[in-house]
Amino acid sequence: MKLNELKDLVQNSLEDMKAVEIVNIDVKGKSSMTDVLYIATGNSTRHVKSIAEVVAINAKEAGVDIIGVEGKGSSEWVLVDLNDIIVHVMLASTREFYALEKLWEPEDATDKTVEEAISDKG
Repeated sequence: MKLNELKDLVQNSLEDMKAVEIVNIDVKGKSSMTDVLYIATGNSTRHVKSIAEVVAINAKEAGVDIIGVEGKGSSEWVLVDLNDIIVHVMLASTREFYALEKLWEPEDATDKTVEEAISDKG
């Protein structure tokens, strides 16, 4: 599956499950782990878990290899690794606390790797 098709699949899955504040961030060349990050918010732990499960199910049905799904236990933050795209589904409070988007703001991400951006924050 081409990256644009996978992005459409992820976006549509998130929207179908009523995820809010959906953001996708192109990290190609800035991260050795993936090309695109999706970050979305669910309104309860059950909602977060369900959103992530639907993304994984839809990807699997489309023939995408799922590298892993992490965080289903507490469901405050569930990560779905689709290799080229990593999807983060979080509760609003968790998303605000970790502020993943801030790692990728232009002044923080320009010409830096993920590791450098994280080290600057800490």
